[in-house]
Amino acid sequence: MSFLVRAASRDDLQQLYELARQFTLLNLPAEKRIIETKVERSMASFAGELGKNEAEYIFVVEDSEGQMVAGSSMILAKNGTPTSPNFSFKVLKKERFSRELGVGFIHQILRLNTNIDGPTEVGGLVVDRAYRRRPEKVGRMISLSRFIYIGMEPKRFAEELHSEMAPPLSEEGRSEFWEALGRRFTGMPYTEADQISSQNNGFIQSLFPEEDIYLALLDSKARLVLGRVAEETQAALHLLNRIGFKYKDEVDPFDGGPHLGCKTQECTLIKNLRSYKLKKLKSGQFEHSGLFGLSRDGSYVGSASSYRIEGHEIVLPEKTWVLMNMSEGEEIFLSPL
Repeated sequence: MSFLVRAASRDDLQQLYELARQFTLLNLPAEKRIIETKVERSMASFAGELGKNEAEYIFVVEDSEGQMVAGSSMILAKNGTPTSPNFSFKVLKKERFSRELGVGFIHQILRLNTNIDGPTEVGGLVVDRAYRRRPEKVGRMISLSRFIYIGMEPKRFAEELHSEMAPPLSEEGRSEFWEALGRRFTGMPYTEADQISSQNNGFIQSLFPEEDIYLALLDSKARLVLGRVAEETQAALHLLNRIGFKYKDEVDPFDGGPHLGCKTQECTLIKNLRSYKLKKLKSGQFEHSGLFGLSRDGSYVGSASSYRIEGHEIVLPEKTWVLMNMSEGEEIFLSPL
C-alpha cells in the first residue's frame, strides 16, 4: 500500500468524523460542525491567511489505494496567548527541615503556571484501528510529518515545541488526579471540565489555588498517575523522545499527564531537514530512506520514501512520483530516517 500525508480538505469531513467516533478527544470531537470549523481553519492556516496566534493545522494520512483516511494529526501554532492562556502545574521540590527534631523532608509540590506567550503544540495524533500495528507504520508517518512542515515554514511557529501526553484513565474515563484535586476546586466532573476548557479555560485561573499544593496531601492513586502516560500512549512518547523531546517537569492541570518540550531547531527532524530539486530517473539504487514534504498550491503533501542524492538533486522511485504527482525541478524538503 502507498500512503500520502497531506493537509486536510473539505472532502475529508465524513472520514474524519468516522475516525473521531473511535476515540474520545477534545481536539477531534465526534461532532461534524466542530470538525468542519477546524478543517476550514486549517485550510486558511496552510494558505497563510491566519496569524500565529490563530493558526491550527490538520494533517491526514491517506491510503491512496483505498482512498481512505487512515489517521490524522495536528499542530497548534501557539498554545498560550493573552486571550487564551495555557495553564499547567509545574512539578517542583521544596525542602522542609526541623532543627529541633533533626528531621527533614523533600516534598514534591505543584504550582499553577500561566503562559500567555506559549510554544507550538503538536497533538491530535489518531490512527484508525484497522491501520494500527501495520508494517507501514502509519502512526509514525502522520506524527513525524508535522515536523517536516514546521521545518519548511519556521516563521509560522514558535521557538519551542510542546506536547501534552495522555495519562492513564480508568475504563470509565475517570481521572484519579482530577478527582483528588480539580474536582474539589471546581465541583465539575472531569469530562465536563475538560470540554469547557477547550472553549474557555479562564475558570482554571479563577478557581484553582494560587498557593503551592503538596503532593503528600493528595490521594495515593492521584500521586501514582502523576506524570505518567497511558499504555496506548507509550509508543508516541518514545517517538517524541527519539527526536529530542524531554519531560518539562510540568503536568496537565486536569489529569496530571506529562508535558514534553523541545527547542524547535533542536528537534532532530528539523535540524536535519534539507531542500533539494527533484530529478527524474527510472533506474538506479536507492540507498536511503526518509520523510519528505513539499508545498503545493498553498497546501502540503508528503510521504516516506527511499531516495538517493546526486549533488543538489534528489532521485526518488517511480512509484513515489506517481503517488505524489511530481514534476521534475520541484523543490522537496527531506529529513533522513
